[in-house]
Amino acid sequence: MTELDEDVVAPLQRSLVEQRDRLRKEIHDQGFDPDSEDFASDLDRGFADSAHSTAERARLIALAKELRANLKDVEHALSKVDRGTYGVCERCGQPIAVERLEAIPWARLCIGCKQKAS
Repeated sequence: MTELDEDVVAPLQRSLVEQRDRLRKEIHDQGFDPDSEDFASDLDRGFADSAHSTAERARLIALAKELRANLKDVEHALSKVDRGTYGVCERCGQPIAVERLEAIPWARLCIGCKQKAS
């Protein structure tokens, strides 16, 4: 296993922290708690049509689920930075190319394993 140089990891870590903060804010702005899997929210306020309210609630919950999944990926990557395993493919154990990490800092798999998984 090849450890990434600190000069490579530091900007990627900053990018991950910024992404985490953006995701947490967006989840909060949608009326949900970024630290909870509960989807309780005051979504009915302002909706006179219950069908519209139900459709809007479903849309917001789907969005919140996707944002939370992204947040988990980013937090997982940050925990790997802390453990010193960031940039290592979780399937084959080989280094993930820096170019891939620059494009997707929370990538868990090297490009070869990602292509095999797709």
